[in-house]
Amino acid sequence: MSDWLTIAMPKGRIFEEAAELLKQIGYDFTDVEESRKLILEFPEYKIRLMLAKPMDVVTYVEYGAADCGIAGKDVLLEQDRDVYEVLDLQISPCYLAVAGVPDKPLSKIAPKIGTKYPRVASEYFREQGEQIEIIPLNGSIELAPLIGLTDRIVDIVSSGRTLKENGLVEYEKIADITSRFIVNPVSYRIKSSSLDPIIEKLSEQIAG
Repeated sequence: MSDWLTIAMPKGRIFEEAAELLKQIGYDFTDVEESRKLILEFPEYKIRLMLAKPMDVVTYVEYGAADCGIAGKDVLLEQDRDVYEVLDLQISPCYLAVAGVPDKPLSKIAPKIGTKYPRVASEYFREQGEQIEIIPLNGSIELAPLIGLTDRIVDIVSSGRTLKENGLVEYEKIADITSRFIVNPVSYRIKSSSLDPIIEKLSEQIAG
């Protein structure tokens, strides 16, 4: 099975869009999410799928547990892992933004920023000349400015509906985000005969 490819895929919405894209180029994994298995094998394609949390996909690819994978640009920006970012798949579009309570200025001394993207947030505010204090949060991030825990949050925005429903406004856009096809550097060399056809087909599908 050394000639098989192991692909790390994120669970959830990105998986659904990525699976549809892969189906269009001849790889049908659309029934996978109904299974509770975390590793699924497809002998007809010589592919092993590994299902992981979106934040963990890049780790599996970097350390060679997976040959390639699909990860959001937000994760790549935050983690700065040693992987090749081969293709912008142009799926799951959203963006990273700074948000907070309307008409509330930043504190003059070390404003507090709530986020699950501490690296991205720190770099962004440093470029703006702001020294900030990061408050690490993982869920319900919109709550933080509402209760006065933070001055701002840095988070993913899709439609903006969640911000609006919680009475928050977007202050600045940091970066556009889409999902990317990433490859382990060693696998890129030794499994090119398996990887190249997938990369070429994906490129053609996206261009078309």
